[in-house]
Amino acid sequence: MAHSADVQRSVDFYKQLGMEIRGSLRNPSSQLQWVHLACEQAHLMITRASEPVIASQQAVLFYLYSPDLIALRDHLLASGVKVSPITYPEYMPKGEIRLEDPDGYVLLIGQAD
Repeated sequence: MAHSADVQRSVDFYKQLGMEIRGSLRNPSSQLQWVHLACEQAHLMITRASEPVIASQQAVLFYLYSPDLIALRDHLLASGVKVSPITYPEYMPKGEIRLEDPDGYVLLIGQAD
């Protein structure tokens, strides 16, 4: 579960990665407070932070896999998301990209087999 300054903003971002809402809670003024997102076998819960989110202090790194890394990267760039070029580190010779979510959490996405 990751903390977010704005849960709706996070939902909008993660939808660009193919995730969908599986469950959610709203406060009395109808703002999202908690959400369960999923895409195939990947699941992520996001909750509204009570303090400012400082990603470097969260010690969280999300690692995901994509069946078509090139197409995903092209989609993210077309949507205005800042994403790295595809690199080919020793542990992921089929390729990997790096991006940050709206709260600054790092996402590494590798090409699935």
